[in-house]
Amino acid sequence: MNQDRLRFDLSDLAEEVTPVDLRDRALRTSRRLGIQRAVATSAAALVVLAAATGTALAIRPNSQAPEPAGPSVTVTAPPVEPSRTPSTDASTTTGQSQPALTGTRYYLEHTSTRSRIHEVRGTRDRVVHEVVHEAASRCEANSVSISPDGKRVVWVQDSADNANGVLLIATVGDEGATTLAEGISCLGARPLRWKGDDHLMVQRKNRQSVLYDVTANKQVVGDPGQEVKRCWSADGTWLAAESDGKPYVTDGESTRQYTYTPPQQEATKWGGWEARSVSADGHYVAVGWIGTDPSRRDGSFAVVDTRTSKVVDLPGTGEVRGILFSADGRVLLRRGTGITVLDSEFKPLGTVTEPAPTRNRALLAYVPA
Repeated sequence: MNQDRLRFDLSDLAEEVTPVDLRDRALRTSRRLGIQRAVATSAAALVVLAAATGTALAIRPNSQAPEPAGPSVTVTAPPVEPSRTPSTDASTTTGQSQPALTGTRYYLEHTSTRSRIHEVRGTRDRVVHEVVHEAASRCEANSVSISPDGKRVVWVQDSADNANGVLLIATVGDEGATTLAEGISCLGARPLRWKGDDHLMVQRKNRQSVLYDVTANKQVVGDPGQEVKRCWSADGTWLAAESDGKPYVTDGESTRQYTYTPPQQEATKWGGWEARSVSADGHYVAVGWIGTDPSRRDGSFAVVDTRTSKVVDLPGTGEVRGILFSADGRVLLRRGTGITVLDSEFKPLGTVTEPAPTRNRALLAYVPA
Protein backbone atom coordinates (compact mmCIF):
# COMPACT_ATOMS: atom_id res chain seq x y z
CA MET A 1 0.00 0.00 0.00
CA ASN A 2 2.76 2.40 0.80
CA GLN A 3 4.31 1.78 -2.61
CA ASP A 4 1.05 2.55 -4.36
CA ARG A 5 0.63 5.83 -2.49
CA LEU A 6 4.18 6.88 -3.34
CA ARG A 7 3.54 6.18 -7.03
CA PHE A 8 0.38 8.31 -7.00
CA ASP A 9 2.14 11.25 -5.28
CA LEU A 10 4.96 11.25 -7.85
CA SER A 11 2.41 11.20 -10.67
CA ASP A 12 0.62 14.30 -9.26
CA LEU A 13 3.89 16.14 -8.86
CA ALA A 14 4.88 15.46 -12.47
CA GLU A 15 1.63 16.98 -13.73
CA GLU A 16 2.28 20.26 -11.80
CA VAL A 17 5.86 20.82 -13.21
CA THR A 18 6.16 22.95 -16.52
CA PRO A 19 8.27 21.23 -19.19
CA VAL A 20 11.50 23.09 -20.08
CA ASP A 21 13.19 23.11 -23.55
CA LEU A 22 16.87 22.86 -22.66
CA ARG A 23 18.01 23.25 -26.27
CA ASP A 24 16.27 26.65 -26.69
CA ARG A 25 17.72 27.86 -23.40
CA ALA A 26 21.19 26.81 -24.45
CA LEU A 27 20.88 28.71 -27.75
CA ARG A 28 19.69 31.90 -26.02
CA THR A 29 22.53 31.70 -23.56
CA SER A 30 25.02 31.29 -26.42
CA ARG A 31 23.68 34.36 -28.26
CA ARG A 32 23.86 36.50 -25.12
CA LEU A 33 27.45 35.52 -24.53
CA GLY A 34 28.29 36.36 -28.19
CA ILE A 35 26.85 39.87 -27.87
CA GLN A 36 28.81 40.49 -24.70
CA ARG A 37 32.01 39.37 -26.40
CA ALA A 38 31.33 41.71 -29.41
CA VAL A 39 30.76 44.70 -27.13
CA ALA A 40 33.92 43.98 -25.24
CA THR A 41 35.90 43.58 -28.47
CA SER A 42 34.57 46.91 -29.87
CA ALA A 43 35.45 48.75 -26.69
CA ALA A 44 38.94 47.35 -26.78
CA ALA A 45 39.34 48.42 -30.41
CA LEU A 46 38.28 51.97 -29.58
CA VAL A 47 40.80 52.12 -26.77
CA VAL A 48 43.56 50.95 -29.11
CA LEU A 49 42.52 53.45 -31.81
CA ALA A 50 42.49 56.32 -29.34
CA ALA A 51 45.91 55.36 -28.09
CA ALA A 52 47.26 55.19 -31.67
CA THR A 53 45.79 58.61 -32.50
CA GLY A 54 47.33 60.17 -29.45
CA THR A 55 50.67 58.66 -30.34
CA ALA A 56 50.47 60.01 -33.94
CA LEU A 57 49.67 63.51 -32.72
CA ALA A 58 52.53 63.34 -30.26
CA ILE A 59 55.12 62.35 -32.88
CA ARG A 60 53.88 64.46 -35.85
CA PRO A 61 56.44 67.22 -36.73
CA ASN A 62 55.66 70.85 -35.91
CA SER A 63 52.59 69.97 -33.92
CA GLN A 64 51.61 70.16 -30.29
CA ALA A 65 49.57 67.91 -28.15
CA PRO A 66 45.98 69.09 -27.79
CA GLU A 67 45.35 71.23 -24.75
CA PRO A 68 42.59 70.44 -22.30
CA ALA A 69 39.32 72.01 -23.22
CA GLY A 70 38.81 75.33 -21.50
CA PRO A 71 35.78 77.52 -21.06
CA SER A 72 33.99 78.58 -24.26
CA VAL A 73 35.04 82.09 -25.40
CA THR A 74 33.47 84.10 -28.26
CA VAL A 75 35.95 86.37 -30.11
CA THR A 76 34.75 89.28 -32.26
CA ALA A 77 37.15 90.36 -35.02
CA PRO A 78 37.88 94.10 -35.24
CA PRO A 79 36.18 95.93 -38.14
CA VAL A 80 38.18 96.09 -41.39
CA GLU A 81 38.63 99.54 -42.89
CA PRO A 82 37.90 99.63 -46.64
CA SER A 83 40.78 100.72 -48.85
CA ARG A 84 40.61 104.35 -49.86
CA THR A 85 42.11 105.98 -52.93
CA PRO A 86 42.44 109.78 -52.93
CA SER A 87 40.19 111.42 -55.48
CA THR A 88 40.16 114.97 -56.72
CA ASP A 89 36.65 114.58 -58.06
CA ALA A 90 34.19 112.72 -55.87
CA SER A 91 31.46 113.09 -58.49
CA THR A 92 33.24 110.67 -60.79
CA THR A 93 32.14 107.55 -58.92
CA THR A 94 30.37 105.30 -61.39
CA GLY A 95 29.25 102.39 -59.21
CA GLN A 96 28.53 99.19 -61.10
CA SER A 97 29.64 100.45 -64.52
CA GLN A 98 33.37 100.33 -63.76
CA PRO A 99 34.45 96.63 -63.37
CA ALA A 100 34.68 96.22 -67.16
CA LEU A 101 37.58 98.70 -67.28
CA THR A 102 39.79 98.91 -64.19
CA GLY A 103 43.01 100.23 -65.74
CA THR A 104 44.14 103.82 -66.29
CA ARG A 105 42.98 106.15 -69.05
CA TYR A 106 44.67 109.36 -70.19
CA TYR A 107 42.75 112.25 -71.75
CA LEU A 108 43.92 115.48 -73.33
CA GLU A 109 42.35 118.83 -72.49
CA HIS A 110 43.51 121.67 -74.71
CA THR A 111 42.86 125.41 -74.77
CA SER A 112 44.41 128.13 -76.91
CA THR A 113 47.30 128.54 -74.49
CA ARG A 114 47.56 125.45 -72.33
CA SER A 115 47.26 121.67 -72.39
CA ARG A 116 46.42 119.31 -69.55
CA ILE A 117 46.51 115.53 -69.31
CA HIS A 118 43.84 113.97 -67.16
CA GLU A 119 44.47 110.59 -65.56
CA VAL A 120 41.43 108.43 -64.79
CA ARG A 121 42.02 105.31 -62.70
CA GLY A 122 39.24 102.79 -62.42
CA THR A 123 38.66 100.55 -59.40
CA ARG A 124 35.94 98.11 -58.50
CA ASP A 125 33.71 100.74 -56.97
CA ARG A 126 34.95 104.17 -58.00
CA VAL A 127 36.81 106.29 -60.53
CA VAL A 128 39.68 108.52 -59.46
CA HIS A 129 40.33 111.54 -61.68
CA GLU A 130 43.17 114.05 -61.50
CA VAL A 131 45.35 116.25 -63.69
CA VAL A 132 48.87 114.75 -63.98
CA HIS A 133 50.50 116.96 -66.62
CA GLU A 134 50.16 120.58 -67.67
CA ALA A 135 52.15 122.74 -70.07
CA ALA A 136 51.81 126.02 -71.91
CA SER A 137 52.40 124.92 -75.48
CA ARG A 138 50.47 125.35 -78.69
CA CYS A 139 52.24 122.35 -80.21
CA GLU A 140 51.35 120.03 -77.38
CA ALA A 141 47.78 119.45 -78.48
CA ASN A 142 49.04 117.94 -81.70
CA SER A 143 52.14 116.20 -80.37
CA VAL A 144 51.48 115.06 -76.80
CA SER A 145 51.64 111.29 -76.42
CA ILE A 146 51.62 108.76 -73.57
CA SER A 147 53.82 105.66 -73.63
CA PRO A 148 51.91 102.35 -73.81
CA ASP A 149 52.84 101.51 -70.20
CA GLY A 150 51.55 104.90 -69.00
CA LYS A 151 54.87 105.89 -67.40
CA ARG A 152 56.12 108.60 -69.78
CA VAL A 153 54.68 111.60 -71.55
CA VAL A 154 56.34 113.28 -74.54
CA TRP A 155 55.51 116.47 -76.37
CA VAL A 156 57.02 119.16 -78.59
CA GLN A 157 57.56 122.56 -77.01
CA ASP A 158 56.70 125.00 -79.76
CA SER A 159 58.90 127.64 -81.28
CA ALA A 160 58.18 130.82 -83.25
CA ASP A 161 57.76 128.97 -86.55
CA ASN A 162 56.22 125.79 -85.07
CA ALA A 163 58.73 123.72 -87.03
CA ASN A 164 61.81 123.80 -84.81
CA GLY A 165 60.33 122.69 -81.55
CA VAL A 166 62.07 120.94 -78.68
CA LEU A 167 61.14 117.31 -77.98
CA LEU A 168 60.59 116.88 -74.24
CA ILE A 169 59.97 113.79 -72.13
CA ALA A 170 58.81 113.50 -68.53
CA THR A 171 57.56 110.93 -66.07
CA VAL A 172 53.80 111.11 -65.82
CA GLY A 173 52.92 113.11 -62.72
CA ASP A 174 56.34 114.79 -62.41
CA GLU A 175 56.92 118.48 -63.09
CA GLY A 176 60.43 118.25 -64.55
CA ALA A 177 61.19 117.34 -68.17
CA THR A 178 64.22 116.20 -70.18
CA THR A 179 65.14 117.32 -73.68
CA LEU A 180 65.40 114.47 -76.19
CA ALA A 181 66.01 116.43 -79.38
CA GLU A 182 65.70 119.83 -81.03
CA GLY A 183 64.44 120.85 -84.45
CA ILE A 184 61.41 118.58 -84.19
CA SER A 185 58.27 119.39 -86.13
CA CYS A 186 54.91 119.38 -84.44
CA LEU A 187 53.01 119.84 -87.68
CA GLY A 188 50.84 117.11 -89.17
CA ALA A 189 48.65 114.53 -87.51
CA ARG A 190 50.28 112.80 -84.54
CA PRO A 191 53.96 113.49 -85.30
CA LEU A 192 55.10 111.36 -82.34
CA ARG A 193 54.53 107.58 -82.52
CA TRP A 194 55.47 105.05 -79.84
CA LYS A 195 57.06 101.72 -80.73
CA GLY A 196 56.65 99.80 -77.51
CA ASP A 197 57.46 101.51 -74.21
CA ASP A 198 61.03 102.63 -74.94
CA HIS A 199 61.19 103.77 -78.56
CA LEU A 200 59.65 106.84 -80.11
CA MET A 201 59.51 107.83 -83.77
CA VAL A 202 59.52 111.57 -84.43
CA GLN A 203 59.74 113.77 -87.49
CA ARG A 204 62.38 116.39 -87.98
CA LYS A 205 61.68 119.67 -89.77
CA ASN A 206 63.19 118.20 -92.98
CA ARG A 207 60.43 115.54 -92.80
CA GLN A 208 62.94 112.81 -91.97
CA SER A 209 61.67 110.26 -89.46
CA VAL A 210 63.97 109.46 -86.55
CA LEU A 211 63.66 106.67 -83.98
CA TYR A 212 64.76 107.50 -80.42
CA ASP A 213 65.54 105.22 -77.51
CA VAL A 214 63.92 107.27 -74.75
CA THR A 215 65.54 105.19 -72.00
CA ALA A 216 69.06 105.79 -73.30
CA ASN A 217 68.10 109.29 -74.48
CA LYS A 218 69.66 108.89 -77.92
CA GLN A 219 68.82 108.35 -81.55
CA VAL A 220 69.15 104.72 -82.60
CA VAL A 221 68.21 104.68 -86.29
CA GLY A 222 67.01 106.93 -89.04
CA ASP A 223 64.00 106.43 -91.28
CA PRO A 224 63.57 102.63 -91.63
CA GLY A 225 62.21 102.96 -95.17
CA GLN A 226 59.65 104.75 -97.28
CA GLU A 227 56.76 103.89 -94.99
CA VAL A 228 54.39 106.65 -93.95
CA LYS A 229 51.34 106.81 -91.70
CA ARG A 230 53.00 104.53 -89.15
CA CYS A 231 51.25 103.08 -86.13
CA TRP A 232 52.39 100.26 -83.80
CA SER A 233 50.47 97.88 -81.59
CA ALA A 234 50.70 98.55 -77.85
CA ASP A 235 53.61 96.13 -77.40
CA GLY A 236 55.47 97.42 -80.46
CA THR A 237 55.26 94.08 -82.29
CA TRP A 238 52.97 94.91 -85.21
CA LEU A 239 53.43 97.91 -87.48
CA ALA A 240 50.62 99.31 -89.60
CA ALA A 241 51.92 101.56 -92.36
CA GLU A 242 51.54 102.47 -95.99
CA SER A 243 54.01 102.08 -98.84
CA ASP A 244 53.40 103.27 -102.40
CA GLY A 245 49.79 103.97 -101.45
CA LYS A 246 49.18 100.40 -100.23
CA PRO A 247 48.38 99.84 -96.54
CA TYR A 248 49.80 96.79 -94.79
CA VAL A 249 50.67 95.30 -91.39
CA THR A 250 53.87 93.49 -90.48
CA ASP A 251 55.62 92.01 -87.47
CA GLY A 252 58.98 91.88 -89.25
CA GLU A 253 58.49 88.30 -90.40
CA SER A 254 55.09 88.19 -92.07
CA THR A 255 53.39 90.98 -94.00
CA ARG A 256 49.73 91.37 -94.96
CA GLN A 257 48.33 93.94 -97.35
CA TYR A 258 44.73 95.01 -97.03
CA THR A 259 42.38 97.47 -98.66
CA TYR A 260 39.81 99.87 -97.31
CA THR A 261 37.30 102.15 -99.00
CA PRO A 262 36.07 104.97 -96.74
CA PRO A 263 32.51 106.31 -96.83
CA GLN A 264 32.16 108.36 -99.98
CA GLN A 265 30.14 111.16 -98.39
CA GLU A 266 32.92 111.75 -95.81
CA ALA A 267 36.05 111.10 -97.88
CA THR A 268 35.89 114.44 -99.67
CA LYS A 269 36.13 116.32 -96.35
CA TRP A 270 39.49 114.88 -95.37
CA GLY A 271 42.95 114.26 -96.76
CA GLY A 272 42.69 110.50 -96.64
CA TRP A 273 42.68 107.95 -93.85
CA GLU A 274 45.24 105.97 -91.85
CA ALA A 275 45.50 103.22 -89.26
CA ARG A 276 45.36 104.74 -85.78
CA SER A 277 45.44 101.62 -83.60
CA VAL A 278 46.55 98.02 -84.19
CA SER A 279 45.43 94.89 -82.35
CA ALA A 280 48.04 92.90 -80.45
CA ASP A 281 47.96 90.09 -83.05
CA GLY A 282 47.90 92.37 -86.09
CA HIS A 283 44.55 90.99 -87.28
CA TYR A 284 42.72 94.31 -86.99
CA VAL A 285 43.38 98.01 -87.43
CA ALA A 286 41.23 100.93 -86.34
CA VAL A 287 41.16 103.54 -89.11
CA GLY A 288 40.49 107.27 -88.93
CA TRP A 289 40.70 110.42 -90.98
CA ILE A 290 43.96 112.26 -91.48
CA GLY A 291 43.71 115.76 -90.14
CA THR A 292 41.31 115.01 -87.30
CA ASP A 293 41.95 117.49 -84.50
CA PRO A 294 43.61 115.37 -81.78
CA SER A 295 42.60 117.84 -79.08
CA ARG A 296 38.98 116.74 -79.57
CA ARG A 297 39.01 113.07 -80.60
CA ASP A 298 41.29 110.49 -82.18
CA GLY A 299 39.00 110.18 -85.20
CA SER A 300 38.91 106.38 -85.47
CA PHE A 301 35.55 105.31 -86.79
CA ALA A 302 35.92 101.77 -88.23
CA VAL A 303 37.76 98.48 -87.74
CA VAL A 304 39.22 96.60 -90.72
CA ASP A 305 40.16 92.91 -90.73
CA THR A 306 43.65 92.86 -92.28
CA ARG A 307 43.20 89.24 -93.40
CA THR A 308 40.01 89.79 -95.41
CA SER A 309 39.83 93.61 -95.84
CA LYS A 310 36.28 93.45 -94.47
CA VAL A 311 34.90 96.09 -92.12
CA VAL A 312 33.95 94.68 -88.71
CA ASP A 313 30.34 95.12 -87.62
CA LEU A 314 30.70 96.86 -84.25
CA PRO A 315 27.94 96.48 -81.63
CA GLY A 316 25.80 99.39 -80.48
CA THR A 317 24.39 102.47 -82.14
CA GLY A 318 25.46 106.10 -82.43
CA GLU A 319 28.49 107.86 -83.84
CA VAL A 320 31.81 106.14 -83.15
CA ARG A 321 34.22 108.72 -81.75
CA GLY A 322 37.25 106.53 -81.18
CA ILE A 323 38.51 102.93 -81.23
CA LEU A 324 41.52 101.79 -79.22
CA PHE A 325 43.09 98.33 -79.02
CA SER A 326 44.63 97.73 -75.59
CA ALA A 327 47.59 95.57 -74.61
CA ASP A 328 45.35 93.03 -72.82
CA GLY A 329 43.33 92.25 -75.97
CA ARG A 330 40.34 94.43 -75.17
CA VAL A 331 38.83 97.00 -77.49
CA LEU A 332 37.67 100.39 -76.25
CA LEU A 333 34.79 101.56 -78.43
CA ARG A 334 34.05 105.18 -77.62
CA ARG A 335 30.73 106.82 -78.34
CA GLY A 336 28.97 109.88 -76.98
CA THR A 337 27.27 107.72 -74.35
CA GLY A 338 30.54 106.37 -72.92
CA ILE A 339 33.03 103.59 -73.58
CA THR A 340 31.81 100.15 -74.57
CA VAL A 341 34.43 97.58 -73.65
CA LEU A 342 34.69 94.67 -76.11
CA ASP A 343 36.66 91.43 -75.97
CA SER A 344 39.02 90.32 -78.75
CA GLU A 345 36.03 88.99 -80.72
CA PHE A 346 34.18 92.33 -80.40
CA LYS A 347 31.61 91.03 -77.91
CA PRO A 348 30.50 93.60 -75.30
CA LEU A 349 31.88 93.18 -71.77
CA GLY A 350 30.32 96.29 -70.26
CA THR A 351 29.94 100.05 -70.56
CA VAL A 352 31.98 102.64 -68.67
CA THR A 353 30.67 106.12 -67.96
CA GLU A 354 33.31 108.78 -68.48
CA PRO A 355 33.84 111.57 -65.91
CA ALA A 356 32.31 114.87 -66.97
CA PRO A 357 35.66 116.75 -67.33
CA THR A 358 36.94 114.17 -69.85
CA ARG A 359 33.76 113.30 -71.73
CA ASN A 360 34.56 115.49 -74.73
CA ARG A 361 38.34 115.15 -74.61
CA ALA A 362 40.68 113.04 -76.72
CA LEU A 363 41.47 109.61 -75.24
CA LEU A 364 45.26 109.39 -75.53
CA ALA A 365 45.91 105.96 -74.04
CA TYR A 366 44.63 103.14 -71.89
CA VAL A 367 46.91 101.08 -69.62
CA PRO A 368 45.40 97.81 -68.29
CA ALA A 369 45.50 97.22 -64.53
